Amino acid sequence: MADQQQTNGDSENGFPRKQILLNAFDMSTVGHLSPGQWKNPKDRSANKRELKYWIDLAKILERGGINALFLADTYGGYDTYEGSLDNCIRRAAQWPVTDPTIPISAMAAVTKNLAFGITASTTFEPPFLLAKRFSTLDHLTGGRIGWNIVTSWKKSAFKAIGIDTPIEHDERYKQADEYLRVLYKLWEGSWSSKALIKDVENDAYVDPDLVRTIHHHGKYFNLETRHIVDPSPQRTPFLFQAGTSPAGSAFASKHAEAIFVTGHSPSVLAPKIANIRRLAKEEGRDPASIKFFCTFTPIIGRTDEEAQEKLAEVKKYASTIGGLVLVSGWTGIDLSTLPLGKEITKEDSLEIHKVTSSLSVFTTASKEVPKWTPEVVAEIASIGGLGPVSVGSPSTVADELERYVREADVDGFNLGYVTTPGTFEDVVDLLVPELRRRGIYPEAQEDGLTAREKIYGKGQSKLRDDHVGSSYKYDVYKEDPAYVPEGKPAATA
Repeated sequence: MADQQQTNGDSENGFPRKQILLNAFDMSTVGHLSPGQWKNPKDRSANKRELKYWIDLAKILERGGINALFLADTYGGYDTYEGSLDNCIRRAAQWPVTDPTIPISAMAAVTKNLAFGITASTTFEPPFLLAKRFSTLDHLTGGRIGWNIVTSWKKSAFKAIGIDTPIEHDERYKQADEYLRVLYKLWEGSWSSKALIKDVENDAYVDPDLVRTIHHHGKYFNLETRHIVDPSPQRTPFLFQAGTSPAGSAFASKHAEAIFVTGHSPSVLAPKIANIRRLAKEEGRDPASIKFFCTFTPIIGRTDEEAQEKLAEVKKYASTIGGLVLVSGWTGIDLSTLPLGKEITKEDSLEIHKVTSSLSVFTTASKEVPKWTPEVVAEIASIGGLGPVSVGSPSTVADELERYVREADVDGFNLGYVTTPGTFEDVVDLLVPELRRRGIYPEAQEDGLTAREKIYGKGQSKLRDDHVGSSYKYDVYKEDPAYVPEGKPAATA
C-alpha cells in the first residue's frame, strides 16, 4: 500500500516536500509541559477533570484536520528535585493526573476523523488486560486508536504498586519486547476473521474452532487464553513509541510505526532518526514507513510582534520551579544542587532511574543551545519543556517546522501548548491555513479512515507485511517455543 504521506509537486533543492503530519500533544493533568499556566486566566488546564474540556478540544482539532490527539500519561510523581515530591505537587508539575483513556469515547462521538494516541505502560499491567482495553477502544472509535508504548521508570510509580526497586533500563525493554509479542498473539493470532458466524438457526454467534488459544510461556509472561474481544477494525492499534536510547532504538526499529522524539535542535535529532531508520532496514522493514514526530511548542500571533507579546504574557505565569521539577525527574539530575553557570553533563545524573533519551536532550549542545546550565534549563523548562519553542507569525513558525523536516528528517510534530485551548486554536486558525497555502498539509480528509490508514493510505488498516506483528497473524501463526532458563535443558517431546 502506498504511503499516505505523499510529497507534492513542489520541490525544494530538487527534492519533493513532505506533507507534514500534526498531532496535538496534551496530558490529563494541570501542568503538562508549561507548568504554572493554570494561573493564566486564558488557560483551561485546570478544567481537564470536566468532560466538556475534552469534547471542546476534540472539536477544535477536528476542525483543523489534525491527525491525532496524542496523550501523555505517568504513573507517579517527580521526586528528584530536592529529593522530594512536595514541589511536584505544589507546582502542579504533572500532578494531579487522571486516566487518559476515559474521555476517548466521548471525543470519538463528536468527531469523524481525529485519531487518539494513548500512553500506556508495558510494566504495570498484564498484557491481557491492556489488549482487552485497546481492542475495546478501537471498536468504539471505528479504528482511530494508537498506543504510545512506554516502559515505566519512576521509583514513586513502582512503590505505588508495591515494588521497591524499578526494573533496570535495558531489562525493561527486553520485557516490553515479550509483552508486544504476547499482544500480537492476542490481537492478530487468536481470532480468525471468519470466527464471527452469527448463525441464527444453530444459536451460534462465534465458531470456537476459529478462536485460537494462545499458549505463551516466556521469561516474563505465561498465558493460556483466547483473546476475549473479537477483532477490531485495526486489530493492533497504531503503534507509537517514545525513547531513543540504544535499547529504546532497537525496540522501536522492530515494533514502532511512529516514534516520538525530543530535541531542541534538528542537529541533535538527525543522527538519532537516521540510526533508527538504519536499524529498521536491518529488521527487514521499509525505513520510510516509520514516522517521526518531534515535540514542538508554537506561540503564534498574526505577526511576529504579536507572538512576542503573547510570549511575554505567558512568562508572567510560568512556574520556573515546576519546570525544574520536570527536567530533574526526566534526567535524574537534581537541579537544585547545581551551582549557577555550571555546564550540565551526564555525570551530574546521580539517579539510576530516569529517561535516558531526555538526559541526552538536556546535555547535548547545539547551535541553538551551545551550553546547558541551570539558568538555561530554568528558562526553557517552564515553557515548552521537552522540545523547541517557536515564537512568531504563521509564516515564521511554518518555516521552522519545514527546517526540522528538512534537516532532521522528521515527518511530523507533537504540538505542545502553553495555554489550552488557546495554543491549539491558534494552530487550527493561523498555522494550518499557512501550511495549506504552502501545499504541505492536506486540505481535507476522507471520513472513516483508521489511525493507520491516515498514515499509510486507505486500505492499510492492518499492520504492514514488513512489521514483526504480521508474523503472528491467524493464517500464518506459529507458537513461539517455551522459554528455557539459562543452564536448564529444553524439554523434549
